Amino acid sequence: MFSITENISRTLTLIREAELRAGRPEGAVRLLAVSKTKPARMVREAASAGQRDFGENYLQDALDKMAQLTDLDLVWHFIGPLQSNKTRAVAEHFDWVHSIDRLKIARRLSEQRPVGLPPLNVCLQVNISGEANKAGVTPDEAPALAEAIVKLPNLMLRGLMAIPRPETEQAAQRHAFSQLRQLQERLKPQAPTMDTLSMGMSGDMDAAIAEGSTLVRIGTALFGARD
Repeated sequence: MFSITENISRTLTLIREAELRAGRPEGAVRLLAVSKTKPARMVREAASAGQRDFGENYLQDALDKMAQLTDLDLVWHFIGPLQSNKTRAVAEHFDWVHSIDRLKIARRLSEQRPVGLPPLNVCLQVNISGEANKAGVTPDEAPALAEAIVKLPNLMLRGLMAIPRPETEQAAQRHAFSQLRQLQERLKPQAPTMDTLSMGMSGDMDAAIAEGSTLVRIGTALFGARD
């Protein structure tokens, strides 16, 4: 049974090794610790090991943890589906939102971002594998949404996020991630602030890093099985 500190160290080593194999500079990929459903004490332990970025899916659970961890300098990422009735709290408390796939939600976040806070960093969620049961815009829909979001005053469009269809072969994994990377390259002229590819989890992290991921989302390998 490894500690959270040991799990983080081991995961960072895997990320660095994947960077090396891909010919990318050390530190090109950040670790986003997916702390959803995990208690504040686990987040605190991860923070004591140097982890700063934490991903949450469930708003109330996240707000409870934030209230217990106000003494820590953490970066909070909302990575789950976002409903209209939750945008105000997300705009007030989070630093990033990875799951933007509707202009209505983006407008509400911009309007509800408190004065005095920096722009909210956002990523477009792209349904890169075309799965009927998965959220996200299609690649064809992404340019229009990106064009609209860059005009919103309190948002900063930072990049794209995707959760491709699970594949066991690395070639198939890389194909999906390559499509997302190419889409971002096409969008950059209209959204020059895009510098983030939020893609890759434990099972496909190597493929994601090989195709340009800058942020990998890891949960169970750090905190243990889901509750």
